[in-house]
Formats: sequence, C-alpha cells, structure tokens
Amino acid sequence: MKIRKPEPPKNKSITGYEVNLLEEMYRRMYRIRKFELMVNTQFLKGNIPGTIHLSHGQEASAVGACLALNEDDFITITHRGHGQAIAKGLSTKSIMAELFGKATGCCKGKGGSLHIGNMSVGVLPAIAIVGASSPIAAGMAFAFKRKESKQIVCNFFGDGTANKGDWHEALNLAAIWSLPVIFLCENNLYGVSTHFSDVFPIENIADRAPAYGMPGITIYGNDPIIVYEEVLEAAKRARSGKGPTLVECLTYRQGGHKRDDPATYRPKEEVDAWLKQDPIPNFRERLLKDNRFSDENLKAIEQEIDVEIAEAVEFAQNSPMLSISLALEDVYAE
Repeated sequence: MKIRKPEPPKNKSITGYEVNLLEEMYRRMYRIRKFELMVNTQFLKGNIPGTIHLSHGQEASAVGACLALNEDDFITITHRGHGQAIAKGLSTKSIMAELFGKATGCCKGKGGSLHIGNMSVGVLPAIAIVGASSPIAAGMAFAFKRKESKQIVCNFFGDGTANKGDWHEALNLAAIWSLPVIFLCENNLYGVSTHFSDVFPIENIADRAPAYGMPGITIYGNDPIIVYEEVLEAAKRARSGKGPTLVECLTYRQGGHKRDDPATYRPKEEVDAWLKQDPIPNFRERLLKDNRFSDENLKAIEQEIDVEIAEAVEFAQNSPMLSISLALEDVYAE
C-alpha cells in the first residue's frame, strides 16, 4: 500500500465570488454533514433498517459539482449518495423518511439508503451496483443530445468503479458520440477495504481519459471552489457539443465503507492527515477571513440546518409506513 496524503493547493481567493454562492456552498456542505451524522445516530438507535454508506468528509466534491450544474441537469449517484442527492436539491425530509422506510420517502420507502432519488430535482434514483450508472448516464446524455435540450448529466462514481468494464464502455461510447456527460470520480482511495494503489498501476484515474480521446483532470476534491470551477468548465464543454470530461476529485471518507466497518485497515498517519483537511471547518475558516462574513452569520446558517435536520427526523418518525397493498406499484412486471 502506498500511503497517499492530501496535497491541498494554496487556497484560491474567494473575493471574486458572490456572497450568495459562497453561503450556499457552506450551507449545503454543513447540511450534508449534519444529515450524515444524524443518520448514523438514528441507525445506531435501530430506527433505520438495512445498512448505510455515509459520505461525511466528501461534501466539497458533491456540493462544488452540483452548484456548477443547471437546475434541469441530471446527476446519477452512488451507494454513498445521500450527500450527492442533497447537493442537487433533494430535501432532507424526503431522504430521511426514505431511510426510515416510510411512505413519505423520496421513493415511497421502497428503496432505502441505496436507492434514493427524485427525477423532479434531477437526481436519478441511485443504482447500488458499482459501475452500473455510468452507461445509464451516457444513455441519458444521448437522449439530451438527440433532443437538443442543452441538458447535461454528471455521473458520480467512486474509484472502484474505474476498474469495471461497463465504466470503460460508457467512457468510450460517450467520447465517440461527443455526449454531454461529465464523469466525476470521488476518489476516496478505498474500494471497500482495498487501497487505490493495490489495484491501479497509474497515479491518477484521470490518466485514463486520453485513451478515450477526452480531457481528464485530477483535482483536490476537498475545496468546493476548485471543484466548482472545474465542473463549470466541463459543463460548458459538454453543453457546447464538445463531449465528455473525466474529473477526478481526491477526497476521503471519514468513516469505514459502511456501518459495520471500523476501517482499521487505514494507516493512522493517512487518516490524521486527511482529517486535518476536513472541507467544512477549512471552508468556514476561509469565509471568516473575508470581511463579508462573520461568525454570527455562519452560526445562523448552522442553527438553521440543525433545526432542519431535527425536523427531518421528526417527519420521518411520524410518517406512515407504506401499505403492503402498494408493494407491486412502480414496477415493470409482477
């Protein structure tokens, strides 16, 4: 195993960005963090059936990417998709209710953690099979191109997906047909417990992009500004008919693969190094250095989100279970 520590670039100035955008970046990252920590608490209390894959630590990649998209653009999300869905605009109430298995959930309580989504906000319900969403994202992008709608698709995936055959096929097809899709890898260095360096003979996943004739870039994924800028550029390229881009965001999940994984396979020095690059306190500190923000302003945002997440839990707890008579609805065959 090759220990890979974060290499954050010098912080880019935020003075050129509007206050509303910067506030929204912080709001969405903080919302994801509080949601994931609350989900963990509710899972440990036995209120959430099944299992959960949390994304705390990876907030900047999801938020920076989704804020660079238009409202009518789509994303495909992963088994670790709560944060990605929230970043695109799916409500915390509807996701929490889904995790509780309630009828008010975004998928009527039928999907649970692994299958959240809502087409009305541009979130294709998650496909938990690793790599399976990439060909689907290419197919959606093909439809958008045929319709000349100027919509694009951002396909979120993890580093493990980049060793799947269907992922390679999706990139090849997207490049050949110049499809409006962004392949966005959240490389958190581990596919379950397997370190990136054990299964990739290259330094970066984005190094594979030239083989398909598309641009590829590896960026520091714990800075929402960096992610926002690169995805905005990739989106412009896709919308103008120039085809796909592979964007690799280097980030880190702060917990194990899922709730029964203590992640003892990770070297302490690696964990410590990445925890120091926690995107939320680091971005908060940057905002406070800008005279347009104050500690009171940011605390107000945090208190607003704290109330929202508490209300999401109450909503989920008080929502009804789905009637068994509706079990066969929303399926193609019985």
